Amino acid sequence: MRAIVGGRAGRNAVVLVFALVSVLVTACTNMPPPPVVSSPIAETSKAAPGDSSDIAVAVDSIRGGYNPHNLADQSTTTQALATMLLPSVFRPGEDGKRVLDERLMRSAEVVAHDPFTVSYRIRQDASWSDGAPIAVEDFVYLHEAMRSQPGVVGAAGYRLISEIRPADGGKRVDVEFSEPYPGWRTLFDHLLPQHLMKDVPGGWQNALSGSFPAYGGPFAITTVDSARGEIVLERNERYWEEPAAVDRVVLRRTDPSSLAGALGSGTDQLAVVGTDETGRQRLDGLGDDVSVSEVPRPYVVSTLLRPVATLADGQVREAVEALIDRDKLIEAGAAGGPSGYERAGAHALAPSDDDYSATLPAKASPRHPQPRKARRLLEEAGYERIAGTWTRDGRPLSLALAAPGERQPFAAVVDELSRQLVEAGIEVRDATPESSRQLFNRVLAPGENSDGAVQVDIAVVGRPVSGDPASTLASAYGCVPLVTSGGDGDGDGDSDGGGDGGGDGDETPDESSESAGGSTKEGRPDETGDGSGQEGSDTGENDGGGDDSGTGSDGAETGESGDPDSTEVQPANPAAYCDPDLQSIIVAALTGSKPLDDALRTVEPALWEAGVTIPLFQPIDTMAVTTDVDGIGAAPMPAGPFASAVEWSRGEN
Repeated sequence: MRAIVGGRAGRNAVVLVFALVSVLVTACTNMPPPPVVSSPIAETSKAAPGDSSDIAVAVDSIRGGYNPHNLADQSTTTQALATMLLPSVFRPGEDGKRVLDERLMRSAEVVAHDPFTVSYRIRQDASWSDGAPIAVEDFVYLHEAMRSQPGVVGAAGYRLISEIRPADGGKRVDVEFSEPYPGWRTLFDHLLPQHLMKDVPGGWQNALSGSFPAYGGPFAITTVDSARGEIVLERNERYWEEPAAVDRVVLRRTDPSSLAGALGSGTDQLAVVGTDETGRQRLDGLGDDVSVSEVPRPYVVSTLLRPVATLADGQVREAVEALIDRDKLIEAGAAGGPSGYERAGAHALAPSDDDYSATLPAKASPRHPQPRKARRLLEEAGYERIAGTWTRDGRPLSLALAAPGERQPFAAVVDELSRQLVEAGIEVRDATPESSRQLFNRVLAPGENSDGAVQVDIAVVGRPVSGDPASTLASAYGCVPLVTSGGDGDGDGDSDGGGDGGGDGDETPDESSESAGGSTKEGRPDETGDGSGQEGSDTGENDGGGDDSGTGSDGAETGESGDPDSTEVQPANPAAYCDPDLQSIIVAALTGSKPLDDALRTVEPALWEAGVTIPLFQPIDTMAVTTDVDGIGAAPMPAGPFASAVEWSRGEN
């Protein structure tokens, strides 16, 4: 296995973050903020409960935690609310590619290449529901949180921003980057109202825990009723653009056993839910009155074998990986539903990506369990199996497992994983904290755990998927600082990020970055990995997995990166993974100085060899629509059908 770094973040990285934040605050406070219009809270139309113009949407859960930028809050409901309530610079079009949202923006374009600078022009009439203008402060607030807070979704691109400058009374935002960034269109989704969020008790960590302080979209929340399992949204009368066609949208927690009946009777008009085999069969049985399709969720369920504490020993980590039956984990999580068909066999690309191609080794773990290999590695690491339990120096091999609470499919995967490890002779401890926010914001946060938080050896979590795979890669497996002095990882190129990465403001991220091999997804490609250089199934041959022993938390404290004069790098992801040798290649792909497919030819095999992540599957929501609702458009990820909510209406039957 490759040498990796895991554990406590360095003091230098923290100082760097605070220094950059200070520069941004200074830059943005030189101009007075736009005036806040004094006006009442947004008014909404008042349709009677149960009115025939309502559209009721069945969802799995309405539980609190609605910040779309938090890993802990990932859910279909969070995405639905963010899409209908919050403004974004770009949104996915019907083909999935990013298009400028002209309901918010006048323009957004690259205006300079040295340094790389993007200028955003916000519509003068765009405002929050309390009358405050949507302006530069909201961009700055989101940027500062995304680069400094733990447990956020897609931080890599925000870390490339070096300065944000206001103009035109705050309605023009000039964003300067330290490096070219082809994926810039993925930034500034779901802006938040800085003037209200900055005073939220508990700060960012408590943001949107139960509702939203203001809205910048066509809908507004009027009721969050946890007891009844409903969130009621009504037309936002302060919305400056085309008003929503429907008076009211109700998100309703559903009982899987009654879902088909609710759709068949007209109680619900739309459902976006996870289904098992039985649930999907019931929906298919509704006939022509209900159309059924599938919508991928924007994350991949993954098992993290974190290189800290016990699993900092590369031999032990490799042995644990060899004991895991990946197929059974997928079966447990998918429960016979459509998610089981979207098996994830790569680290950077998800099955829903057009250019997805599996890179999973063909015959070695983690594709297949290898108990003989695991036994040999554990014995070489000094363990012996006594009375069915692996022990060393009289102490059992014990691992702490965690997941985001009882949320599915994570809980089902953890249960199956626990069963497998216990059966193999490994003691398992449940380290799942009280809340998923505590898991991501503290326990799995890069850096030293505080307040007595329990160290987690293995976590089952969702790895986010974005519209820019290079950003996904850097956010999931990158280090901080993101860019250090030195080459671009190309080995023969300059480091100015030219070529494809610079762009001219007209290219989309999809056009600027290609996936590994350039192949197109066909059928179920999880079983097509080439497996070059990998050992056969359960042969017992050693492939050098023990070389990185001791490079986990201990290596992190020394900050060793192979060059004593280099800037110290540390993990910046829940997996606690950082490979200084791979970092330059990851950054080269992020900045466009190296094509993504070229980078992945090196990065993907290295990540499989490191053995810190086992991708499992991409969850699939089943979308069911009755014939008495119109206007539900195509469902590109991550917004799904909610991107067209402003056009929904009840049909005439």
